[in-house]
Amino acid sequence: MERKTNEVEIKIEMEKETEVDTGDPVLDHMLTTLLFYSGLEARIKGRGDLPHHLWEDTGIALGETIKAELEDGEITRYGSALIPMDDALVLVAVDISRTYVKVDLEAPEAEEGFSPALYRELLTGFVRGLGATLHVKKLAGNNAHHLLEAGIKALGRALKTAISPAEEVNSTKGVL
Repeated sequence: MERKTNEVEIKIEMEKETEVDTGDPVLDHMLTTLLFYSGLEARIKGRGDLPHHLWEDTGIALGETIKAELEDGEITRYGSALIPMDDALVLVAVDISRTYVKVDLEAPEAEEGFSPALYRELLTGFVRGLGATLHVKKLAGNNAHHLLEAGIKALGRALKTAISPAEEVNSTKGVL
């Protein structure tokens, strides 16, 4: 999958050994963590003119890539996870069917590179590309690094459950 605009250039190859290089060490850390906890492997290479564009468009591209991988099978659809990390405790719930995102992760203690605003852009793009509902809720914590990383680990665990194979369509409508 490739996404190329006037602002970014991103290439994602699934089912390869995980290797992430976006030029942004925090984004690389978040993506590597997400892939690990979701049980997915991918090579992601990206560059962008601004961090905002890079984070958002990488999320879109990754969501679209995963969605394309799911096209030919039934999935569990729902997943949730509660992850602690030091002072942080974060709850994530995902429903792969329609698009909505709610990120509630106030981080009173800033840490260089760990921006809740950029994180929100990554998740908003990801949800848009995947076609999913996502709720991320801080239950405890102050440190931005701990909160964002706990959230991405929880998203990975929730996503792993949601994309796992199912015997039938998980909807009373008969389609997602």
